Amino acid sequence: MTKNANFYKLVYREKRPQKVADFLLTKGFSKRSLINCRHRGGNVLVNHRRRYNNYLLHDGDEVIFILGNEKPNATLKFSNLPITIVQETANYLIVNKEADLLTIPSKNEDNDSVVGRLLHYLNPDALIKIKPHIITRLDRDTSGLVLVGKNAVAHARFNVSDKQRTIKKYHAIVHGNFSPSQLQGVIDAPIGKKDDPVKRYIMEGGKESVTKYRVIKQIAGASLVELQLLTGRTHQIRVHMQYLGHPLFGDHLYGVEDDFHRQALHCFLLAFDDPLEHKRIEVQIADPADMVQLWQKLSK
Repeated sequence: MTKNANFYKLVYREKRPQKVADFLLTKGFSKRSLINCRHRGGNVLVNHRRRYNNYLLHDGDEVIFILGNEKPNATLKFSNLPITIVQETANYLIVNKEADLLTIPSKNEDNDSVVGRLLHYLNPDALIKIKPHIITRLDRDTSGLVLVGKNAVAHARFNVSDKQRTIKKYHAIVHGNFSPSQLQGVIDAPIGKKDDPVKRYIMEGGKESVTKYRVIKQIAGASLVELQLLTGRTHQIRVHMQYLGHPLFGDHLYGVEDDFHRQALHCFLLAFDDPLEHKRIEVQIADPADMVQLWQKLSK
């Protein structure tokens, strides 16, 4: 399958005929993208002739899916502040999100976010032609890699790909030191909500939550830890490290009072299967300056 920012090309390889719509759905195209294609300026070509969704495909037919326009979202606001692009293709971007930046705008704070900055980056003429779709997200005060689809089709294709093969690894600076028998392991403790709408807890009846960890370095009173999420619960790393007795520096919700300005957590590695190019992608970045400086300060 080839890709372009505006269309996708596929070849039907089945002996039994199948409707165009059913074929596209099996390939990860969403119902919404099919509706947009039909009613918002898109097109479906089979062997270079326009066809409708109920047209029967036969072995060897070439299908070209031309994207329709996405429904405008009046609540999305452009932000002309800079965004660090680590990798970009016609279908997705990987950005290095700074700390204290929302991934997605909220009702109360919609003037600046990763989405808003990418709207400006992708549409410098201020007309929304390409709308970013967040595939992986980070908490506001967590820095690091975020994967973003450039259109609804790319977003849908990534969402139906094998999420078990999507790997996110983090570095965290935590309070305290680990015993020799605890230098690596797996935290398997369910996480749920109580009365607080924000805070999460280890609790019976919570959702399955699993985190792998490995201690990289230790100094007096602090440890540098590598963590990998095997599930994706809200605040999972922060809750699990508190559960071990090693809360993150700067995490005043789950930790202890210290003078670091945000939770010392950074997503430094992202690995995933690209369902559009059928290849494995792995990206790594360095830790941010504030965490490097924190470790240096603690080491003195």
